[in-house]
Amino acid sequence: MEGAAKRELIAENEALRARLADLLEQASRNQEIMSRHQAFDLEIVAASSFAQLVGTIFRALPAICGLDVVTLTLVDPGADIYMVMERLGVDFGGFPNLIWTEDGAGLALGEPPRPVLGPFDPARHGAAFPDQPQRPASVGLVPLLRNRRLIGSLNLGSSDPQRFTAGMGTDFIEHMASIIAICLENVISNEMLKYIGLTDALTGAYNRRYIDRRLAEEISRARRAGGALSLMFIDLDHFKRVNDSVGHQGGDEVLREAAARIKAELRLSDALARFGGEEFVVLLVDADQRSAAVVAERIRARMAHTAVELADGTPVNVTVSIGVAGLEHVDVKRPVEDLALQLLALADSALYRAKQAGRNRVVTCTA
Repeated sequence: MEGAAKRELIAENEALRARLADLLEQASRNQEIMSRHQAFDLEIVAASSFAQLVGTIFRALPAICGLDVVTLTLVDPGADIYMVMERLGVDFGGFPNLIWTEDGAGLALGEPPRPVLGPFDPARHGAAFPDQPQRPASVGLVPLLRNRRLIGSLNLGSSDPQRFTAGMGTDFIEHMASIIAICLENVISNEMLKYIGLTDALTGAYNRRYIDRRLAEEISRARRAGGALSLMFIDLDHFKRVNDSVGHQGGDEVLREAAARIKAELRLSDALARFGGEEFVVLLVDADQRSAAVVAERIRARMAHTAVELADGTPVNVTVSIGVAGLEHVDVKRPVEDLALQLLALADSALYRAKQAGRNRVVTCTA
């Protein structure tokens, strides 16, 4: 009997040791998971731009959570956020899992919004996982909330049917979503402020601060990789007469319409800025003087051939004079600042000659 009791005690002791080893191993794994999530939190909190933040979410979250797909849906009434990010240079082609909705339709989060976990249903969850090469077996859709306002949805997908089930707890993923929501709101607000600081409030074009910075960047790029660069100075002819005839409010309408017509002739890579008053500047990337002159002539014709119709129906005939300068052979030995000033001076000189020659024309000059 004593031998049997001893053997039973030894077996029980071994079972407890094995159980303790399992617990220690699980604690170690949990600590490792916690450390990865803490590192992820620190990384997204440190993100200084929208592109950096979204890129971190798509790069790091699948790895640390063992997920097959992560998508992000953002609510963007009027597409204002999308427009600003695009104008700040965000390449949305690099974020195929970033989804935009103007009204939150298709988020399938219920009312009030709450996490949705369970098997993937194409009818309910398809909008959160579009164009995926392989559909997830189970999904977790977590609302992104700020001050009770729905700003989007974090969409998690797994090939494991048991990864997300209706009965599992959601505290952890809700905590993660709350941190992501805070970071998104902060970085979007900062990007909006940056955009406001670089744009003209009246016309929506960039301002001189932006074009000065962008010009230096493009000249530096041209020095490294080659390529032409051109600049236009555009001046609305006899604009004082416009203000005198239709008032300053009418003049503001003319400026807004002029900016819209100029922009309509440009590529996404080009940049339009208002330098002040009735003068605009256009920076054309990878465009030589001849190509820039063709664009300038289209702008001139677009303004001259169709009157600007004010809100009250008054037609206003407006023409523009345009000076074009090209920087086709960048001197790598000259400072970027000198080359920028040279290009601006040449375009300004060409504009002066266009006005001296009778206005409503394009004059070119090459550095």
